[in-house]
Amino acid sequence: MKTRLASLLQQAIASLQNEGVLPADLDPVIKIEHTRDPSHGDYASNLAMMLAKPAKKNPREIAQSIIDHLPSDNDISRVDIAGPGFINFFINPLSQHAVIRDILEQGERFGTSNIADGKKVQVEFVSANPTGPLHVGHGRGAAYGATVSNLLSAIGYTVHREYYVNDAGRQMDILATSVWLRYLEACGETMTFPSNGYKGAYVSDIATSLKESRGDQFIAPARDVFHNITADEPAGGDKEQHIDALISRAKTLLGENNYRTIFDTALTAILDDIRLDLEDFGVQYDDWFSERSLMDKGAIDNAVEKLKASGYMYQKEGAWWFKSTEFGDEKDRVVIRENGLTTYFASDIAYHLHTLERGYDIIDIWGSDHHGYVPRVKAALQAMGADPERLKVLLVQFAVLYKNGEKMQMSTRSGQFVTLRELRDEIGSDAARYFYVMRKAEQHMDFDLDLATSQSNENPLFYVQYAHARVCSVMRLLAEKGLTYNSTDGLNHLEKLTETHEITLIDTLNRYPEKLTQAALQYEPHQLNHYLRELATHFHSYYNSHKFIIDDVELMQARLTLINATKQVLSNGLQLLGVNAPESM
Repeated sequence: MKTRLASLLQQAIASLQNEGVLPADLDPVIKIEHTRDPSHGDYASNLAMMLAKPAKKNPREIAQSIIDHLPSDNDISRVDIAGPGFINFFINPLSQHAVIRDILEQGERFGTSNIADGKKVQVEFVSANPTGPLHVGHGRGAAYGATVSNLLSAIGYTVHREYYVNDAGRQMDILATSVWLRYLEACGETMTFPSNGYKGAYVSDIATSLKESRGDQFIAPARDVFHNITADEPAGGDKEQHIDALISRAKTLLGENNYRTIFDTALTAILDDIRLDLEDFGVQYDDWFSERSLMDKGAIDNAVEKLKASGYMYQKEGAWWFKSTEFGDEKDRVVIRENGLTTYFASDIAYHLHTLERGYDIIDIWGSDHHGYVPRVKAALQAMGADPERLKVLLVQFAVLYKNGEKMQMSTRSGQFVTLRELRDEIGSDAARYFYVMRKAEQHMDFDLDLATSQSNENPLFYVQYAHARVCSVMRLLAEKGLTYNSTDGLNHLEKLTETHEITLIDTLNRYPEKLTQAALQYEPHQLNHYLRELATHFHSYYNSHKFIIDDVELMQARLTLINATKQVLSNGLQLLGVNAPESM
């Protein structure tokens, strides 16, 4: 209907331009919105107010001229002018009923479109360092990224879902060294574990498994490991220097091959765990992209050479720096250290350049603590000759978990955290997926575990799923009574749906395609979440006010058709959110 109204307005504008009432060079963007107040009609446009300044006319005068030149349409019962010049459209209720037929005919496809026309976009999300299990903070990025990907696919994007595996660099060296030290403890060596090592039980589990499979292959006396090593905190030393010295000592004592074995064992164990965790959470990826592969492909060298050729690189104290301050950054950034090794920043810009060269626009979903990193990555792309506008970064606040009114702590390094798996075991994947996207991603989120597990109308997920289950219960009761549902008969008698609850429910169903498109284009799954809550509210009101299995067969079939259309839209929306639509509760 919005498309039809926009076409009618465009025709009216063309007629006014031909008559010289409006300038011929006007090419306005016509916007149609649903009205919030039913007394203002079903749809409204601010077109007249947009044209007032370039046309040098009063907006209400323009609005009247537009209305006078609108082509006739039997589905429009009235057109009014409101306020400073809004054009309000009142739609024939029977024409609104057509959405029910569309829903039943299109099924799971209802609401989807091809607005994006197959444009390629890569969504990179979660991408937590494989240094430990995913915790509930990562879960919000997972739910958000997966849902944004689903929404973009629903409006015609070709979506490539990618997890960027940081399988190189200092954090992985800290993990490998932590595993080795726990392995030495398992072999009977005594030591004070470094304060900056990874302390979670999962590290000890990997170490134990390593000892079982490799025996004493990697053993070394603790006195040799810690001989002349920089002191740790809180023993008057520096924890960063201490762990870096231990990493260097591990590589020396183990040798390249043995160190790489421990490194890869730790990486594989944790990455396999992350992959399984996300799959069980309903999150699938098209590719798990290795940072190390950038080195193997020469992509990092290629990016560095492009930066050098751009003139935005310089040498200082033996290191190569990127002039990011010339793009608004607070300071220049190191790309190649004085020891000749590239930084994480070098890998990151190479990864983004490589992705753009593969033909994808990029949507990165990062934690909000990375907000300062965005401009420097875009600056590097621009310096290398790429279009920085092809990179969109969406920031996600970590969720804070509460149980029994108390905040639960999360820290991967200390090992004191609630894993995503534990959360799913506690409340289920449906509740986790739904609650994670109930608010804007950039907003702080307090995750109420008690609310998520409650079976009450206060629980928004329960409320929406219960609406779907209630329709199914009506259909089961129909069968128990020996009656049958005939959608053809129902569609042939939609004119009988005249109750206020029915008109409201139908109007809400009409809004679904718009809400889906809006949620996708604005990267805001919570809009779809809120829509489903509204649809469920109108259905429950209808359910509580009217009977569906009645003696008037024609009205019964029409009502059953309406609630089955509602069930389909609830199912479609929940599927995009990664949530099940149960048939009983």
